[in-house]
Amino acid sequence: MQKYTYKHPNAIDTTTVIAVYNDTGEITHSFQRYYSNRLKKLLDKAMDYRYFLYYNVFDVEETLVFTCKKISKKGRVYYEAIDHLQENKFIVAYDKWKELIPDLTITDGHIHIQLHKEMENWSRFTHNEKEIARWRAEIGDQFTIFLEIEEDSPIQNVAFFIAISQCALFIGG
Repeated sequence: MQKYTYKHPNAIDTTTVIAVYNDTGEITHSFQRYYSNRLKKLLDKAMDYRYFLYYNVFDVEETLVFTCKKISKKGRVYYEAIDHLQENKFIVAYDKWKELIPDLTITDGHIHIQLHKEMENWSRFTHNEKEIARWRAEIGDQFTIFLEIEEDSPIQNVAFFIAISQCALFIGG
């Protein structure tokens, strides 16, 4: 099992680069909230920082490897998650809207993954009803995030899980 941790400031408006560490303490990735321009950042501030930002994930060479952003079109809200290395796009959409904490469905048209989001426990990524990864946020003076990926997960790209987890944590809803 691959294990990762990182700390994220509780301030939703931060755009600092955050390092992600593996279980041996080495930096494997980093990510950053990103706005494509200043106008979008200003508009997002007026809307509680939840609409116009991207989560960009970088490898250790600082190459952009994954992006996740929230899309709102005609009353429909979903995320676009783009794997820049594999040139693959995932759609991440809410499932079971009537629940207090809705699940997310993640698909690229071939693979279907569910994210069962929990507020105070492990949120689980499942494929064919089997847990393939999980993440949890502990709240203190900053968020401490734990991410674990199973060896038999059909997706081993940690950037995939980081980007989607950050979107679900900070700009979900």
